Amino acid sequence: MIIFYDARYNATGIVFDTTRKASCIASTLHERPIPGIEIRSPQPVSWADLSLVHDETYLRALETGTPPSIATSANLGWDEIYPLAIRWSTGGLCDAVVEALERKGIAGTLSSGLHHAYRDHGKGFCSLNGLALGAIRAVRAGARRILIIDLDAHCGGGTKSIVADWPEIEQIDVSVVRYDDYVSTERCRLVVLENLTSGEEYLEVVQQALDGVVDPGSIDLVIYNAGMDPHRQAGGVSAIDTDTLRRREDMVFGWARSHGLPVAWTIAGGYSSTSFPMDELVELHRLTIDAAAAHTVSEA
Repeated sequence: MIIFYDARYNATGIVFDTTRKASCIASTLHERPIPGIEIRSPQPVSWADLSLVHDETYLRALETGTPPSIATSANLGWDEIYPLAIRWSTGGLCDAVVEALERKGIAGTLSSGLHHAYRDHGKGFCSLNGLALGAIRAVRAGARRILIIDLDAHCGGGTKSIVADWPEIEQIDVSVVRYDDYVSTERCRLVVLENLTSGEEYLEVVQQALDGVVDPGSIDLVIYNAGMDPHRQAGGVSAIDTDTLRRREDMVFGWARSHGLPVAWTIAGGYSSTSFPMDELVELHRLTIDAAAAHTVSEA
């Protein structure tokens, strides 16, 4: 399985988990390799690519830092190398999309911060909407039906606002925090579990969302936003622990494999703190890689 990563994902002076954890995950993959994994550098997306999902005024603000109110609308700040960093990390998901489509298998990226950005502004630590761009890249490559599965703790309202214009793209979104929520439609279905009582309940709802996909065999590609922030210590809720997320990852990749669906995955939310250090957060994100690798092997 190819995982896309480049040190330029982190090429910014902005210090935050979204701009730092990719390098920490990559380091552990060198120190403790997972069999069958190959790390490959992607190509950065261009500003022209990004114009498919974002307004020119917004992209110009991101590129130049002016006006600051727009350039920093994702609440991460801005520096001169940040625009290149986010173009590299967004390119990682786009290349994972192409890889998964061409190989009809699983590919991933260590990118994050890809689902809250809207056409004309960033939001929630997301400056670019990589999920939407990756899905549109798949359409341009000939895919007739793409399913985005968003299991970040927070709703993917930015993604929904963009892909609503593309009839080839669908979204299922199970969230535990009502941030960036939206009204469900037939193609973009949202469930928010604000009063979650147990990990079992969460897994049941995720399974129901997957089982509710009509004619899954006709899907050409799944794009999976694998958030770890539902975890009780990584930004989520008390009902969800590490074992819940381990089982969730096996569920998602197992469901895709049972229908013969290619998957392009990306890491997503998940935050460290004084009581939950980066090395423990990294172990959560490795759950996604472990499950993807296991289902890649079982496909072979």
